[in-house]
Amino acid sequence: MQNTYSAKDRKYLKALGARVRELRKAAGYSQEDFALEIGLDRTYMGGVERGERNVAVLNLRKIAAGLGVSVGDLFMQPAKTSK
Repeated sequence: MQNTYSAKDRKYLKALGARVRELRKAAGYSQEDFALEIGLDRTYMGGVERGERNVAVLNLRKIAAGLGVSVGDLFMQPAKTSK
């Protein structure tokens, strides 16, 4: 499935995915365990974290609740990590 998101949209989705990944890892979850915990498919969560999915509002609520943060916290800038 190919998406038709603009470069700006893709950048936004990637930033959201990076933030979700950051919070998930900080909470000590593997991607698979987290997906099971919140009732979403692991492949769906992978797509979210890679910025490939345009996440529905109710799924954002599940993700935030599973991480113990507000939905708004998902939209904060991810911490910069050194490579």
